[in-house]
Amino acid sequence: MNRKDHVKMHSYPGMVAVVGVFNEGKVNFMAAGWHAYLSMTPPMYGVAIGRERHTYNMVKQSNRFTINFLPFEEAGFIQYSGTVSGVDVDKNHTYNQSWTMELEGFPLIEDAYLAYECRVHQIVNTGDHEWVIGDIVGCHYKEENFLENGLPNFENLNIPLYLGRSSYMRLNEEVQISEVKDPLSFKKS
Repeated sequence: MNRKDHVKMHSYPGMVAVVGVFNEGKVNFMAAGWHAYLSMTPPMYGVAIGRERHTYNMVKQSNRFTINFLPFEEAGFIQYSGTVSGVDVDKNHTYNQSWTMELEGFPLIEDAYLAYECRVHQIVNTGDHEWVIGDIVGCHYKEENFLENGLPNFENLNIPLYLGRSSYMRLNEEVQISEVKDPLSFKKS
């Protein structure tokens, strides 16, 4: 393997979450490719948001945000919400995206198959982004999109995987799924 002087960013393909925020009477949604479930007890979720982003300022002021997971059919809005600034345009109005507001100011995208309501727990500087960590205070999901064991029901759900460069792949029942019960006996195919 050749050593290079620059770092090759390798975090895709991966799921993109759409961060929702409501502050001072305005709602905004922004696609985020860097995010993770951080803790089960208590339930916590984190997302990287650039400090220069309109969404970051709104989250800091409101102290709450949502994490929305959209199906593949909404890849157009995912891409749009990550490339257009809420300072310049009302993304929901322009794109005609339907959303609802929970009582405490948590905007949820109606087409999301899973969404978390989060209260800011901590914000950690991570270089050119801030890692916004939230306590999950509410979870919304469409039951038909999940099996009894909690895994996605690919008969009803197509998950968009972001490949980079505005490209998405559809993860559905046609993708081979291998359960690795014994890692030592799992063979490369």
